[in-house]
Amino acid sequence: MNIKVYPGKPYPLGATWDGKGVNFTLYADHATGVDLCLFNTTKDETESVKIRIKERTHQIWHCYVPDLKPGQLYGFRVYGPYEPANGHRFNPHKLLIDPYAKAIAGTLQWHNALFAYQVGHEDEDFSFSEEDSAPYIPKAVVIDSHFDWEDDTSPNTPMHKSIIYETHVKGFTMQHPDIPEEIKGTYKALAHPATIAYLKDLGITAVELMPVHHFVSDMNLQDQGLNNYWGYSTIGFFAPDVRYSSSGVLGQQVREFKEMVKALHKAGIEVILDVVYNHTAEGNHLGPTLSFKGIDNCSYYRLTENPRFYMDYTGTGNTLNARLPNVLRLIMDSLRYWITEMHVDGFRFDLASTLARELHEVQKLSSFFDIIHQDPIISQAKLIAEPWDVGEGGYQVGKFPPGWAEWNGKYRDCIRDYWIGADSMLGEFADRFTGSSDLYQDDYRKPTASINFITAHDGFTLNDLVSYNEKHNEANGENNQDGESHNRSWNCGAEGDTDDEAIIALRNQQKRNFLTTLFLSQGVPMIVAGDEFGRTQQGNNNAYCQDNEISWLNWEKMDHELQQFTASLIRLRKEHPTFCRRKWFQGMPVKGVGLEDIAWFLPEGIEMDDEHWQHDFARSLAVYLNGKGIRSLNQQGEKIIDDDFYVMFNAHHDTIIYHLPPDKYSKKWLKVLDTSEAKFDEETVLQSEDEIPVKGRSVVLLKAV
Repeated sequence: MNIKVYPGKPYPLGATWDGKGVNFTLYADHATGVDLCLFNTTKDETESVKIRIKERTHQIWHCYVPDLKPGQLYGFRVYGPYEPANGHRFNPHKLLIDPYAKAIAGTLQWHNALFAYQVGHEDEDFSFSEEDSAPYIPKAVVIDSHFDWEDDTSPNTPMHKSIIYETHVKGFTMQHPDIPEEIKGTYKALAHPATIAYLKDLGITAVELMPVHHFVSDMNLQDQGLNNYWGYSTIGFFAPDVRYSSSGVLGQQVREFKEMVKALHKAGIEVILDVVYNHTAEGNHLGPTLSFKGIDNCSYYRLTENPRFYMDYTGTGNTLNARLPNVLRLIMDSLRYWITEMHVDGFRFDLASTLARELHEVQKLSSFFDIIHQDPIISQAKLIAEPWDVGEGGYQVGKFPPGWAEWNGKYRDCIRDYWIGADSMLGEFADRFTGSSDLYQDDYRKPTASINFITAHDGFTLNDLVSYNEKHNEANGENNQDGESHNRSWNCGAEGDTDDEAIIALRNQQKRNFLTTLFLSQGVPMIVAGDEFGRTQQGNNNAYCQDNEISWLNWEKMDHELQQFTASLIRLRKEHPTFCRRKWFQGMPVKGVGLEDIAWFLPEGIEMDDEHWQHDFARSLAVYLNGKGIRSLNQQGEKIIDDDFYVMFNAHHDTIIYHLPPDKYSKKWLKVLDTSEAKFDEETVLQSEDEIPVKGRSVVLLKAV
C-alpha cells in the first residue's frame, strides 16, 4: 500500500477528516516515539500500514495522511521507557485506543496480551510482555462529522420546570412490545415513536442516560457470564458506545446517536448524559494497557508517592488527574464535543468530588470548576454533580459552586426515613420538602440546586424499597456482599413477593407517598425508569452486572394504576408553579395578602413553633403553600400567581384527625388527592376549620377554592 505522509497539524487532537485526507494527533509528553497503525477491517489481527510519526509540536505528535476516508480503522503504538517504579508504562507491543476517538469499532476481547506485563509472572507488573494486543483491542474509527440537524435546537427547559427521568439506553427498550426486534436496546429504539409517546404522556422533560461513552466490560464479570451493564468503566470519552448501535460500527453509531437526540428534541425532551471523567477502564497497576496507561501513564493518572501505584478515590483502581492541563483539556474538549457536535443538553458527573480534589482534599474552587465556570459553552449546559466519592472527605452534598445542581442524597435519606417511621426530626423533613435551603441558600444558589430523588440506578427500585428489608444480590456472584446494606427500606410485613392483599395495598400506598412527596417538593424531581409503574429487580440493589431481565424494564407487568397516578402527579406539578418555585420561601407576609408564603401546622390546626420541630417521634404535620407568594416573574415580566394549597402528611400508622386552618387561609378547600386511594379526586369540598380524617401513612392535598 503506497502511503504518503505529510507533517500535518497539532490541532485538533484526534483524527480529523477534511474531505481530502486525515490529520492524526496524539498527546504523549514522555514518549520517545509514536506509530500510527492503520487497519483494513475489524477482523485484521495486525496493522496493514505502520507509520512512524516524525512531527512533534511540544507534547503533541502529528501527521497528515492524504486520501484516507471516514471508516478508516486505526490505533497507536507508543515508545518510551517501561519503568513502573517511575510511573512509566510504555510498551509498543500494545495497540492503543486514541483518547480522542469519535467512534470505536467493536468491543474488547479479553486476553493476556492486553496487559503490558506478563500475567502470572512472579515480578508482576515489573515484567514485560512482548505479545501483540492488536487482535483483541477495538480500533478507533475516522468519522465524517457532517450531519443534517435540520432546525434542531435544545428545548432549553428551565431547571425549575424540569422532570428528569434516569434511564438506560438498552434496558428501557429491550422488552418493549412496540419496538421492532432488530432495534431493541439501541439509540434508534430510544428515538422510536412509541418510546417518545410514552415519555411525553408521562410528562418527562429530560432523559438522563446512564453512561453511553464507550466502555469496557470487566474481565472478572465476563468470566462469570456477567456483564458491565451500567457502563461506569469508560475508555472513550468522545465515542458513543457501539453496543447501542443498530446501524453499524464504522461511525454509524455516531449518526444514530445524533438521530436519537434530534428526535427527542423535536418532542421537547432534553438529553442529559451520565459521564464518568473520574477514572478509566484501565484499573490499577495490574490492570490492562488499553489507551492512557500506554500513551503516557504519569500524564493522565494520579499516582501515589510511589509512582508504581495509583490514587484511588473511585474504588475502581485509578483516578484521572484533573489537575493536569492535558487532562483538563481532554475533559473540556469532550464536554464541548457532546454539546456542539452531538447536541446534548447537560451532564450528570459521576463521583464529581473526585474531579474537585486538589492534592488530597476536595476544594470547591479547583481548576476543574474554574474552567467550566468561564467556558461560554459548557457553563450554559445543565451541570449535575454526584457530590461524593469514596475517598476521605468526599461527601460534599451542598458544597458545589453556583451554577451546579446536585443529587441530593440527604433528601433521599430523609424522605425514606420519614415514610418508614425512623427517628428523624420534622425540621429536616421541612428543609428537604422546601428545597434544602440549609444546603444551598448561603451560596446564593436556588432550590433548583437540589436534584430530589427517592431512588436511583444504584440501590433499590421504588417497588423494592417497599418490598424488601434486605438486599438480595446473590445473582451478582459475590455472596450478597456487594451493594449497600443500609437501605432505609421497609417490606411492609413480608420479604419480597406476597399474596397478602393488605401488605400489597400498603406497599402501593407507600409508593404513592414517596412519589407524591417527591413531586410536591421544591427542587428538581428525578425518577428512575420503571419506578412509575412498579418495576422490580427482585431485591437486587446493585444490578450493575445484570444485563438481563433483572435490570430491563418489564412493560408487560406494568402497574397501570400507579403509572397513571404518577403521570397525574407530574401534570399537577407542571400546572402549578407553587410546587416548582425558582426562589426560596421567606416565611414572611406577602404584600397585599397578609399571609406568609409558607406556614406549618400541627394536626390540631395550630401553627408549629420552634419546640415542635425538635421532636424526633413526630410523624404528622401540614403545610400551607401561598400561591400569591411565589415572588417570581414569568417570561413576560408578570408576577406569577397560583392557587393556594394545603398538604397534610401523616406517617403515623393510624388515622389522625386534622383540623383545617381558619378561614383567613381559605374558606373552602377542594380535595385534590389522597394517597390512601389511587386516584385524583376533585369532588370533595371542605370548609375552613373542618375536621378531616387522614389515614395512616398517607398524604392528602387540598386546593383553596
